[in-house]
Amino acid sequence: MNNSMHISFQLKKFRTDEKGLSPIFVRLTINHQRTEFSIKRSVAPEKWLSSAGIVKGTTEEVKNLNSYLTTVRLKLQEHYRTLLEANKTITPEIIKNTYFGVTEKSKTIVEAFQYHNEQLRQLINKDFSPATLVRYNTACRHTKEFMQWKYQVSDMELKQINHQFITEFEFYLKTVRKCDHNTTMKYITNFKKIIRLCIANEWLDKNPFVNYKISLREVEREFLSEEELQIIADKQLHTERLENVRDIFLFSCFTGLAYADAKKLSSQHIIMGMDGDKWIKINRTKTDTRSSIPLLPTAEAIIERYADDPRCSVNNRLLPVLSNQKMNAYLKEIADLCGIKKNITFHLARHTFATTVTLSNNVSLESVSKMLGHKSIKMTQHYAKILDRKVSDDMKILKNKLNKINMSKQVYKLAK
Repeated sequence: MNNSMHISFQLKKFRTDEKGLSPIFVRLTINHQRTEFSIKRSVAPEKWLSSAGIVKGTTEEVKNLNSYLTTVRLKLQEHYRTLLEANKTITPEIIKNTYFGVTEKSKTIVEAFQYHNEQLRQLINKDFSPATLVRYNTACRHTKEFMQWKYQVSDMELKQINHQFITEFEFYLKTVRKCDHNTTMKYITNFKKIIRLCIANEWLDKNPFVNYKISLREVEREFLSEEELQIIADKQLHTERLENVRDIFLFSCFTGLAYADAKKLSSQHIIMGMDGDKWIKINRTKTDTRSSIPLLPTAEAIIERYADDPRCSVNNRLLPVLSNQKMNAYLKEIADLCGIKKNITFHLARHTFATTVTLSNNVSLESVSKMLGHKSIKMTQHYAKILDRKVSDDMKILKNKLNKINMSKQVYKLAK
C-alpha cells in the first residue's frame, strides 16, 4: 500500500472574521483519506496565493507567516517519517493527533485480558465452552495478583511486559500459588494468547515470549484395570445416588465421553450406524470435534435403565448426571467401598476407555482417536505409551514363571 502523504494549505475564505481575515487550514491526504485542521493563523484573502499555498508579499509579517507554514510542513513530515520507520499504522488522523501531542493511551494488561474475555463470553456455546471462560478469568486474576505481589500495582502497561516479567510470573505461580509445573504452563499459555492478541491489534510492538519456551511434563495417567472395573460393576451399593453415579461412570468407561458430553447427551445423539447398530455421534464440548462411538452393550443397557427416569425426561437427557464436583465426591466414596486405592475421578473413565476397554483389546489407535474426538492421533499416542508399561509388567510375570522352570537345561539341549 502506498502510504505517501500529501500536504497542502487551504484558505477558508467563507470564514472571514470582523477584520476581513480568513483562517489557514492544513490538509493531509494519505491513501485517499483526508483530514484538515486550523494552524491558528489568518490572512487577508487577497494576499493568499492558492496555487502555491503561501502568502504574497515581501513584508516582515508575510515572511514570518510563510516561515511558519514551512515549519508546520516540516513537523508534519517528521511525524510521518517517525511513524513510517516504526512500522506504525499511518492515517491523516494519526498524523494530526501526533502533531498536537495527542497520543493514544497505552493499553494495559488487565484491559487486554478484559477485552479478550468479554469477546470469549459472547461466544460461549458457539465457539467456546463455559469452562474456557472460567479458565481465562482465573488466569486474569492470577496475573493481577502477581503484579500486586511483585510490583505493588494492580495493573501495568503492555509495553512493560518483558522476558523477566514472564519468568517471575512462572516463579510466582509455582511458589506462591503452589501450582504444579503443568498447571503453571497452562496459565502461562493463557497469558501468551493475550499477548498474541495484543501484537495482532498493534497494542504491543515486541513479543516478550521470543526467548521463553513453554514445556509440559509428561504425566502418567491412571486408569482402571479390567479387574477393578468388574469390582465396581459388581459392588452392592447401599444408596440410589451411589448406584446412579456408578452407572454413569461405567457408561463413560465404555464410551469414553468426558463429563460435559455425558451430561448433555440426549436422544438426538444416538443414531443408527451403517452397520445396523446404534452409535453415539456428538461434538465434544471442549474442542467441538466430532466423536463417533459404537454403543457397546454395557453402555446401551445403562441408557435403557434410565429411559423412564423423570430427571432425564424433564431435561431431555439420557442420564441423570450430577454436578462434576458431586460426581467426583461420590466416586471417591465408591472407590473406598470397593477397596480401590486409585484417585478415581469422572475423567478417569475416559482414560479407562482408551486403555483397558479399547487399546488393550487390540482396537487400533486410529479408531480410538476417532472415538475420543482427538484432533490429532498424537493426542491418543500417550495412551499407547501407558500400555507399554503394561506390556513390561506382563513380561515380568512371564519371566518369573519361566524362572520357576529349569530352562537352562532345555536351552543347553537345544544348543547341543
